[in-house]
Amino acid sequence: MNTSAEDVRDTAVRARVAAAALATASRAAKDRALLAMAEALGARSGELIEANALDVEAARAAGTAEAMVDRLTLTPARLAAMAGGLRQVAGLDDPVGEVVRGRVLPNGLELRQVRVPLGVVGIIYEARPNVTVDAAGLCLKSGNAALLRGSASAVRSNTALVGVLRDAALATGLPADAVQLVPGVDHESVKHLMRLRGLVDVLIPRGGAGLIRAVVEESTVPVIETGVGNCHVYVDVDADLDQALAITLNSKTHRVSVCNSTETLLVHRAVADVFLPRVLAALADAGVTVHGDETVRAHDGRVVPATDDDWAAEYLSLDLAMRVVDSLDDAVAHIRRWGSGHTEAIVTRSLGASRRFVATCDSAAVMVNASTRFTDGERFGMGAEIGISTQKLHARGPMGLPELTSTTWVGIGDGHLVS
Repeated sequence: MNTSAEDVRDTAVRARVAAAALATASRAAKDRALLAMAEALGARSGELIEANALDVEAARAAGTAEAMVDRLTLTPARLAAMAGGLRQVAGLDDPVGEVVRGRVLPNGLELRQVRVPLGVVGIIYEARPNVTVDAAGLCLKSGNAALLRGSASAVRSNTALVGVLRDAALATGLPADAVQLVPGVDHESVKHLMRLRGLVDVLIPRGGAGLIRAVVEESTVPVIETGVGNCHVYVDVDADLDQALAITLNSKTHRVSVCNSTETLLVHRAVADVFLPRVLAALADAGVTVHGDETVRAHDGRVVPATDDDWAAEYLSLDLAMRVVDSLDDAVAHIRRWGSGHTEAIVTRSLGASRRFVATCDSAAVMVNASTRFTDGERFGMGAEIGISTQKLHARGPMGLPELTSTTWVGIGDGHLVS
């Protein structure tokens, strides 16, 4: 059954009312709700796992790949981890009310720029029920009402999770509508959500390139792009090659299905004859299929010819594109042509090269002699994150609690008048 535009709009209207209440909620009130939510996930784990089992059964019956089924599956351990995430968020500083900057004008008027909630935040995501809890917790702590639209494959799991979270919020005195599931499982409900400019303040899509592109291109609500990661490691002429090998392997093989995993290795021609045999052998031992240019293929017959599709690919698998370049500038030109603006890394002992790479890559994060896998809110010491933004407006890189706020200018006078 199709979901009407009015159904989705009514949900957003209720979220807007809840957002007004959350905007003035104290940190203590929000933390109480987060801790109650964490406790409720444990206390009601049986019903949550039972609902999830129906989604898992339906996914398997539909022939869903086991990797996706694994992402969909809830276990007691995973629920405990989700509860732990809520407790972690409760322990983080509340960004609302933070003074970003301030000054007293010559006429005595006091000006302060302070953080305020965005308002109503819509999250559109794929079959990962943990996102339901993560997004709800981060939005609540930053004073925002959350409108959650997961995939149809997780609808039973998400419905049960949101029910638990709403009950916990209400029991601690916060509005249940602080957390809502957008009604419907058809694409029309997503389209209706994307048309609610004026009721929904921002949309954050979390998922593959197709999902993100569709939301960016079709939405009238402002969108923060997250997640797509065609990340690069560049091995410079002045690189420590032992370090380069270790960073390449960690960036590619530590966890292949995440957006900060490296998808392309660029190697300076001056070190290619020494470095390529070592890195190709190590990658082969790790089970990685290399898609390389002619120079790379000349070093190993197992290398698959690379095409433009490979340079553009976010593999999220044990595949790696590899190219030999003539200079740092050529490496940067490749990154700017094919990259997604997520994370790039340079391995070099040259301070000048590292500075030039950082200044010219134009990505959300740039690592110098470090793995691309570090681009993560928790690893950055920010705590939990809603995603990694690859756009340039408002938020860029890992999005923690401050990135889920806007600002308001407050002027405090004593009968001040403009003359």
